[in-house]
Amino acid sequence: MLQNDLLLRTARGERTERVPVWVMRQAGRILPEYRAVRAKMGSFLNLVKTPEFACEVTLQPVDLLGVDAAIIFSDILVLPEAMGLPYEMVEARGPLFPSTVRSESDMAQLRLADASGYGYVLDALSMTRKALAGRVPLIGFAGAPFTIYAYMVEGKGSKTFSVAKAMMVQAPELAQALLDRITKSTLNYLLDQIEAGADMVQLFDSWAGVLSPDWYERFALPGIRTICAGIQQRHPQVPITVFAKGACFSLDALGKLPCNVIGLDWTMPPQTARQLVGQAKVLQGNLDPCVLYGNPDQVRAETLRMLEAFRGGPHIANLGHGVYPDVNPDRVKTFIETVKEFRLQHA
Repeated sequence: MLQNDLLLRTARGERTERVPVWVMRQAGRILPEYRAVRAKMGSFLNLVKTPEFACEVTLQPVDLLGVDAAIIFSDILVLPEAMGLPYEMVEARGPLFPSTVRSESDMAQLRLADASGYGYVLDALSMTRKALAGRVPLIGFAGAPFTIYAYMVEGKGSKTFSVAKAMMVQAPELAQALLDRITKSTLNYLLDQIEAGADMVQLFDSWAGVLSPDWYERFALPGIRTICAGIQQRHPQVPITVFAKGACFSLDALGKLPCNVIGLDWTMPPQTARQLVGQAKVLQGNLDPCVLYGNPDQVRAETLRMLEAFRGGPHIANLGHGVYPDVNPDRVKTFIETVKEFRLQHA
């Protein structure tokens, strides 16, 4: 039994006494305690792949910031590595894949991901679930199929992902075959995370905004739909969040997915999002992370404005994207405390 189940009750559409709050990328980045563990491990990937330390940094924001959920410390690119495409994390540049998938022969080298390739994440989840001792829920996550596809084809981060999109034009069958394999692997991965202790899962479609509405409908949404349906079939009690950054053009379609929660970035007014998504879904978000560069009064005022904008429908408070690494942790605390003080019966 959870001591604090606000997030799960809200995600399931139940009435709660206050708005739950957590922060994307809360496990690390802003906390000096995280940086101390990271320095000891030597690299980001060493930290991701060492369950006891991944567990430690997952717990830090629960202990230090007072969030209503823990989210496992990991990386969305764990999955392509488990499929046979390893990557490096280059300081100040981001992920880099020495090999990419751009041909049938490249596809032939890939495998369907299973626990043999991401077991360290499952171990970290199990350790964290035990260490939390029921204080708050534990969130698992994965990248949505298009975002993972974009990295596997492009080989690195990009403003346009033009190489990945070119494959959709020049070799659509190959692109679809890769997306299908990623979709199956991601479903396996999230089901295994749930078995290992995740109370809730989130799909991050970080690069949704580089696609047109038509291409998002054709190439991105089918995989997300398949994953959500597969989880609901096996674990109907586990809430699912879909966060598609930059995909405000597709909110009506996202609202029809078999998931519980739709995450919003800061570019879409909550009232408009509610009209497009409908009343059946919970909304999550959507404070601009840059607000946290303000002074405490500014952070408090903008947080209250966000909470008021979501009034009238179920809401999980969060940022519109991950917290930036140079943000003062005290400003994050101000955000969290302001949400906690906002009582629904007074809204």
